[in-house]
Amino acid sequence: MRTVAVVSFVGAVSGVAGPTQAQNFAFNDVAINGNQRVADGTILTFAGIARGEQVTAGSVNDASQRIRESGLFSEVNVRTQGNTLVIDVVEFPTVNRVNIEGNSQVRDAQLLSVVRSEPRRVYTPTQAEADTAAITEVYASLGRINAVVTPRIIPLSDNRVDLVFEVVESGLTEVERIAFVGNRNFSESRLRRVLETKQAGILRQVITRDTFAADRVAVDRRVLTDFYQSRGYADFQVQNVDVALTRERDAYLMTFNVQEGQQFKFGNISVSSAIPEADAEVFRAALKTRPGAVYTPVSLESDISRLELLATRMGINFLQVEPRITRDDRNLQLNVEFALVRGERIFVERIDIEGNSTTLDRVIRNQFRVVEGDPFNPREVRESAERIRALGFFQNAAVNAREGSGPNQVIVDVDVEEGPTGSLSFGANYNTDVGLGLLASYGQDNFLGRGQSLDVQVSTAETNRVLSLSFSEPNFLGRDLRAGFAMNYGTTDNENANFDTESFTLRPSLNFPVSDNGRLSTYYSFNYEDLTDVSTTVSEIIQEEAERGAVSTNSVGYTYSFDSRRAGIDPVTSYVFRFGQEFGVGDSNFVKTTALAAVETQVLSEEVTLRATIEGGSLDYADNDSRVTDRYFLGSRLMRGFDAGGIGPRDADTGDALGGNKYAVARLEAEFPLGLPEEYGVSGGLFLDHGSVWDVGNTYSADVLYNDFTARTVVGATIFWTTPIGPLRFNFTEALDAQDEDETKSFDVTISTSF
Repeated sequence: MRTVAVVSFVGAVSGVAGPTQAQNFAFNDVAINGNQRVADGTILTFAGIARGEQVTAGSVNDASQRIRESGLFSEVNVRTQGNTLVIDVVEFPTVNRVNIEGNSQVRDAQLLSVVRSEPRRVYTPTQAEADTAAITEVYASLGRINAVVTPRIIPLSDNRVDLVFEVVESGLTEVERIAFVGNRNFSESRLRRVLETKQAGILRQVITRDTFAADRVAVDRRVLTDFYQSRGYADFQVQNVDVALTRERDAYLMTFNVQEGQQFKFGNISVSSAIPEADAEVFRAALKTRPGAVYTPVSLESDISRLELLATRMGINFLQVEPRITRDDRNLQLNVEFALVRGERIFVERIDIEGNSTTLDRVIRNQFRVVEGDPFNPREVRESAERIRALGFFQNAAVNAREGSGPNQVIVDVDVEEGPTGSLSFGANYNTDVGLGLLASYGQDNFLGRGQSLDVQVSTAETNRVLSLSFSEPNFLGRDLRAGFAMNYGTTDNENANFDTESFTLRPSLNFPVSDNGRLSTYYSFNYEDLTDVSTTVSEIIQEEAERGAVSTNSVGYTYSFDSRRAGIDPVTSYVFRFGQEFGVGDSNFVKTTALAAVETQVLSEEVTLRATIEGGSLDYADNDSRVTDRYFLGSRLMRGFDAGGIGPRDADTGDALGGNKYAVARLEAEFPLGLPEEYGVSGGLFLDHGSVWDVGNTYSADVLYNDFTARTVVGATIFWTTPIGPLRFNFTEALDAQDEDETKSFDVTISTSF
């Protein structure tokens, strides 16, 4: 026993014995027993009692409690012995090792990352319980709410223990049903497709969003609100989300109680100005929102940005646009006044970027339309944050503004968390035109942290081999100018064909916006093409074309595209238009023209999608000397129901497909649900294709069938299936109008693409 001024700590505290319960005492000595690691002085500091100090039973009990609260002792016993205060303690053991056992679905590293107990630190039951709760929470966030975690301690020598968390993982507790109450205009199946959370189905081993996550409910509420408001339901509210467990605790039941309200349209649209130099009529002419259109906040935000940008171009700083909305409940209209007002004179002092360990600062700064010293615009900062998130480079991106060195200065803080941006894949693909093939690809969307994209693909199929390389810089010269470079090398080797091909293409390009929804791409192209192993029985036309040997061409071209989806103002109906021309220069003189117009809309409460597309092309060579490798062929991509080269001009003697210098196709399609749970990703469709390819050009005196426009018509049914490897479509076709020599097919499988 030692008599020093120290107190030790224990988990259980006894009362103070002896006459201290009846009167005050002063202790000349303090004796501390049982401590090995904790110094006597530390224990006495916890106790808070000085030698010679007058103490009572209450103050001794308080000292005992303070020692226990230090978390260092499993037992504490404080007693008096004459003029000596005796403190007996038993120290908590030291953690030798922390381990997880019984886990197979979650890795040790993920679980240990939430454990705060550490080797060579003191073991405490309180911390072990907290760690147990943290591990249980990890399993709950992954949908395994019935997982059981039990902490065990294994005693070792020298007052050490191994801390082991034994886990019984249990099965997934999935979202078995998502229901809606109060929805009148949209079905449950349509609304479920909006949510991030999905119902459990046959793909439950692949779809991880069918497990319940509490933080995902807030996202679901927001996207559901955005869905309704973008369709004119300005008063829509999610009143509450009821989440309940089944009696067996093996599934969640979610119910969204919603209030849709009425659908509103835009009424009167006006502009008022409180700034002398801002002419309201000039700004009124810049608006795109029109009376009678379905109300959507996206349209408002787009016009506000457009007006503020116009003010900047006119040299009017600190102009802010306030949308003042008045309701016309009788006519279900919202009248909007865009008020031009003077904002506060606040400047951007600097933009601070943190967390970008890979991505260069300039890639993030390129998403801002303001720089240091410019007038501060809160809307522009919010839009810049959206552009940063849209890059897809970061798992999280937060953009906030705070006061700078003065009241009229603002510092914009950008805090990002890097995410994966590259992929390396090996696999196989199948196409009914080229057969089974192997594919290896490498893609990087943020090459060297510069925001550049790089894509390399090597594929080999039964009848062809392709090597492709593409690279693009989206902010060439620091502007919204995409500079691209593409190279493609391919060969065909088809035992059933009368000739093989070898081709090489090199194409640098520039792409830039010309309007809100329009972009223009310009390019130069070098192309090498050779026909090899030409059979002596092949068409005379192909033999004549092959005798020219390898042909190299140089060309320049442009493509204009208009896509209403870029603005995202109308989520129900979208339009696409593309028009391009390529001009041969040097030894090759030709003009190649292509055009496409398409529209897509959703009807019957957006349950049915209707698509209509018309496209065509024309290839005009000097002296009509195009080759078979130049001309158009209509396969399953452009016109379903026919083999590659299955329709169009054909040699009357040999039956060889020759392709055509002109083609035109119209496609109509409807996609609709089949009544299956939407998480299966299966829907149905009907389609009709009508078109033709014609005009071989120089026939070299050969007899050519279908050299003039000869229309074909195909109808069919489609099964759409969204799979983990990509969207597939299974087409079942029937040719209503086909020629005798056409090569039809009644079934094919392709990758589903949008126009």
